[in-house]
Amino acid sequence: MKKDIDWKNLGFGYIQTDYRFISNYKNGKWENGELSKDATVTISECAGVLQYAQTCFEGLKAYTTVDNKVVCFRPDLNADRMIQSCERLEMPIFPKDNFIDAVKDTIKANIDYVPPYGTGATLYIRPYMFGSNPVIGVKPATEYQFRILTTPVGPYFKGTTKAITLRVPDFDRAAPLGTGHVKAGLNYAMSLHAIVDAHNQGYDENLYLDSATRTKIEETGGANIIFITQDNKVVTPKSKSILPSITRRSLMFVAEKYLNLEVEEREILYTEIKDFKECALCGTAAVLSPVGKIVNHGDEVSYNYANGIGEITAQLYNTLTGIQMGRIEAPDGWIYEIL
Repeated sequence: MKKDIDWKNLGFGYIQTDYRFISNYKNGKWENGELSKDATVTISECAGVLQYAQTCFEGLKAYTTVDNKVVCFRPDLNADRMIQSCERLEMPIFPKDNFIDAVKDTIKANIDYVPPYGTGATLYIRPYMFGSNPVIGVKPATEYQFRILTTPVGPYFKGTTKAITLRVPDFDRAAPLGTGHVKAGLNYAMSLHAIVDAHNQGYDENLYLDSATRTKIEETGGANIIFITQDNKVVTPKSKSILPSITRRSLMFVAEKYLNLEVEEREILYTEIKDFKECALCGTAAVLSPVGKIVNHGDEVSYNYANGIGEITAQLYNTLTGIQMGRIEAPDGWIYEIL
């Protein structure tokens, strides 16, 4: 029986659900893991995660489809990306099959928190891992905990037709050979000051340039970015310090295979942004959020949309969410049925 929640008015925040998955890594191997009702994490005051931020995470969603099935979108790619994060951060790999099974089991255990179809809400799933044993010297932990929590959420940016405003900050997101390409917690800690400052200045998000030359578009603090050219080509930035977004990857496939649009991943100079006709952020949390303005120290570039969202952006959004919600046939392997 569904929980008594005002699904249509949910924000993007944490609501504790009944169960979470927990598995510990000790003596060189992962235990089987289990579902727990205890939402408290107990670790040493000297745990590796607390001393040296040795942690990574993922984010994905479960949905109720038009035919009332509960499904999950491409968890295999989240497992792959967490493996890449663990390799970069000297953390033990949580096996891919175990990851997918744990995601499914955690969703099933919290099935009453999966929002009904048509509410605009989803069940957000957060797998994460951290160093749990005491570490005082600068070195990797030897024990780890892998957990999955869930929480019902509404849109990351409230209202998909409200175009947001970005600013180019005086901060860098990631170094060219740093950790920008993995989902490390430390990347997001580094972005907190910049996003608070942006909000204080009246902007919705930061648009980061490459730290080496500060001439090329990279991504925002919490999402990748896409542009639409005047002739309807879908273009995304290419950089070794950009997080490989599963949503962006899916959108590019949708653009090419479902909408018959030309797609391109390449370096994008900041000076080019005035030449595009549409711009949007993309990611698991936001899906697609139209960008109405980019501000760089007084220099403004605006995108004007008749309906608050660009025509191609709207087609991409409607097609991808249609696939996720079961209104449009999905490519093989994209949808994992839970119940």
